[in-house]
Amino acid sequence: MIGPRLLKRLRRDERGATLTEFGFVAPVLCVLLMGIFDLAHTQYTAAQINGAMQKAGRDMTLESAGSRQGTIDQAVIDQIKTVVPNNATVTLQKLSHFDFSDVGEAENFTDDDGDSVCNNGEPFEDANGNGQWDANRGASGIGGARDAVLYEATVEWPRLFPMAGLVGMSENMTLKASTVLRNQPYDQQNRNVEIGNCP
Repeated sequence: MIGPRLLKRLRRDERGATLTEFGFVAPVLCVLLMGIFDLAHTQYTAAQINGAMQKAGRDMTLESAGSRQGTIDQAVIDQIKTVVPNNATVTLQKLSHFDFSDVGEAENFTDDDGDSVCNNGEPFEDANGNGQWDANRGASGIGGARDAVLYEATVEWPRLFPMAGLVGMSENMTLKASTVLRNQPYDQQNRNVEIGNCP
């Protein structure tokens, strides 16, 4: 049985208190530090992706871009891969539009039944010529003279620090960057819009 004198001495003994307190604080501190490093890496990666897209955008506006697309795309991928893990996936997409006002816009259709959905054989303007109604009227590729081109990169990689699961975040990080450019006026712009029917 522990006597009152021993209890009094134990109550005043503070040896090991720092270690115990650090045990409470350490997990929170580690998660906080990993979160800061993860955020800093994400911001730096976003800056690199945006820089690569701006450079590619300038290169894509030239008349010779049609024959150099593969080289320009690879330069973007190489620039991004310098700051993300080797197992990161980089997806590039180019959509050409007749004008800047078309970027991100859906193809026009006649909404006969008023349900705001292209269906039931309603006619639509097939702006990109692919035979179906699209929520983005851009045609795949860089188009022709004077076309406005949306060039977009999507990068996904596993987070560098294993703290995502502890705070309810996704284990993967996804960043998107885009630039819009207008091709040089080396020729007359051609716009042929066919009429199709919604399914």
